[in-house]
Amino acid sequence: MLRLDCFRRSSLSIVTAIALLFALPAIAQSNDTSQATQSLVAEGGPQISLETSEAMFDIGVVLNACGYNDGLSVSQPLRMQIREQVAQDLAGSTQATALRDKLCAFIDRHQFGNSAQNLAQYISLGLFLTPPPDLRLSVPMHELPPDAMGVEEILPLLKEFVKTAELHVIWVNNRLAYDKDVSELHGPVSQMTLRTDIYLKEPLNNYSSSRFEVVVEPLFDPNDTNARIYDGRYIVVVSPTKTGKINLNDVRDAYLHFEIDPLLYARASAMDHLRPFLNMVQDAPLSFHFKNDLTAFIVECLVKAIEARTMDTGVPVYIIPRNAPRSQDAVDFRKRKAYLRKVAAVRQEFVNHALEQGFILTEYFYRQLIGFEHSPSSLSQSIGPMVYGMDVPSEIGKIRSMHIQFAAAPSNVVVQSLPAPDALDNAESELIKGNPDGASAIAEKALSDHTAHPDRAEYILARADLLKGKIPDAIAAFHKTIELSKNPRLEAWSHIYLGRIDDVYGHRPEAIAQYKEALLFQDGQPDTIQAAQSGLKAPYRLPGEAPAGNGGNGQSGSGQGSSKPAPGLNLKVPSSGAAQTGSSD
Repeated sequence: MLRLDCFRRSSLSIVTAIALLFALPAIAQSNDTSQATQSLVAEGGPQISLETSEAMFDIGVVLNACGYNDGLSVSQPLRMQIREQVAQDLAGSTQATALRDKLCAFIDRHQFGNSAQNLAQYISLGLFLTPPPDLRLSVPMHELPPDAMGVEEILPLLKEFVKTAELHVIWVNNRLAYDKDVSELHGPVSQMTLRTDIYLKEPLNNYSSSRFEVVVEPLFDPNDTNARIYDGRYIVVVSPTKTGKINLNDVRDAYLHFEIDPLLYARASAMDHLRPFLNMVQDAPLSFHFKNDLTAFIVECLVKAIEARTMDTGVPVYIIPRNAPRSQDAVDFRKRKAYLRKVAAVRQEFVNHALEQGFILTEYFYRQLIGFEHSPSSLSQSIGPMVYGMDVPSEIGKIRSMHIQFAAAPSNVVVQSLPAPDALDNAESELIKGNPDGASAIAEKALSDHTAHPDRAEYILARADLLKGKIPDAIAAFHKTIELSKNPRLEAWSHIYLGRIDDVYGHRPEAIAQYKEALLFQDGQPDTIQAAQSGLKAPYRLPGEAPAGNGGNGQSGSGQGSSKPAPGLNLKVPSSGAAQTGSSD
C-alpha cells in the first residue's frame, strides 16, 4: 500500500496536489488466495481494494436464473453469456433444475415492495459468506444485517445447487473477464480516491482499522449501486455497464463516508447541542435513521455539501484565452462570469434538492467549505470549528427564513447502515417530537400485533413513561425489556436508566450494580460505555436538581418500583435506534 507521506496535514501545495494526481495510490486488486477462506467483511486485508467474490457470483447466478432481469439491456455482454452457460448446464441436469426451482420458490416467498430491496437483502447476505464449497456465514447469525437475516435460510439450498450445477467451473471459465473488469476500473477508482483526498487535504490513514472495498459483480443491475457499512468496513457492490463504466459518483459518496465518519463518530457525544435540527426534519422524507441518529444526519449533510462543491456540473469550461487582444478583455470577462454563474447555479440546485429531502444543514456546510478551500487546514483540522463551533440559533433562523418545502418522496441514499423503517421507528419519531402518548400508542399496538421486536416496544414504552413521569411503569418496562431482549444495546441502556432512577431516588448501591450490569453486555458503543462509566464515578443528577436524599426506607427504586413520582423526569433518553453504523436494534 502506497503511503501518501508527501501530504502534510497542515497544508498541501498546489504543485504537490497536481503531482499526486499522477501518482496513483496502491489499490489492491483481488486474488484467489486472499479470498480463499474469508468473506468480504473478514478482518484484515488492504485498506482500499477492488475485489471480486465467488460467493457473490453464486448469488448473482441464482437471482438471474430466477428471473432477475433488472438492467439487463445496459449490462455487459458477460452477464448474458453467463446466463446462457448456466442455462445449458441446467438443461443437462434434472437434479440441478429441481434445485433451481426450489431456490426460485424461496426467492418468490421473500419479495419486497421493489426489486432494489429484493436484491439488497441477498447482497447483504453475500458479503458475509465464505467462498464455495463451504458457503457458510463468517459471523454468528445474530450479527447479520437485519435484511440478510430474512433470507439466511436459503444457504443449504444454495450450497447444494452450487455443487450440483458445478458453478465453480463457470466461475473459473469467466474469471479472466472478471479480472479484466477489475483491472480496467483500477485507474478510475484510484483517481477518484486520490482527488477526494486532495480536496479534503487528508493523507490516507494507513493505521486505521477501517477498510474500503469495491466489489465488482457484472451479474447485477449497473444502475443499482449497493453500499454498506459493517463494523468499519465500507463496501460498495457495483456492476459495469456495456461500456465498462460504473457509477463513480455513488462510489465516491461511500468513500466520503469512509473518510468523514471516523472524524465525527469519534466525538458524537459533543454534538448534542445540534439536536434541535433533528426536530426540524421529522416531517421530511428522510429515513428514520437520519431523523434519529444525529451524527449520521450531520455526516450526510456534510457529504452532500462536498459533493455539491466538487461535482462535475456539466457546464463547458470557459477559460480566457491567452494573448487575447486587450480590446476583448471586457467580452472575455463577461463570458467567464457567465460560466461561473452557470456553475454556481448547478451546484446550488444540488444543494436545494438536498434541503428539500431534509438535509437542512447542507447549505451551511456548503458555505463553510468555500472558506475551507482557501485555507491550508485539512478537513480533520477544520471539522471541529465547522461542526462543534456552529452558531445553532443563527443557523436555525437562516433555515426557517428559507421556508423549505420538503419533498413528498425520498431520494435514494447510497450508503445503507440500518434496516428500513417500521412502526416502531414511527414511535421513536413521536418521542423525538416530544409526544410520549403517541409513542406509547404505537408501541402498545405493535405489542398487540405481536411485533417481532417486543423488547424494543417495551423499551419505547419505558422511555415514554419516563417523559410522562410514570416512574413505576417505566421501571417495569425496563425490566421487561431486559427479560425479553437479546440485543446488547437495549439491555445495557435499560440497566443504565434503572441505575439513573436509583441515583435520583438516592439508592446509590443499587445504582452502581445497574451500571456494572450495563458494562457486562459489551454493547461496545462509545455512548453506552461513557454513560455507564460516568454513573460508576458519580451519582446521576437531574439538571437543576439538588442532590438526592439517602433513600428514606432504603428500598431500591429500580428493584422495588418507587412509589414517589418524579414529575417531568427526563433522563436524557436515547432511542433504541441510536446504534452506530453497522449495528441494529
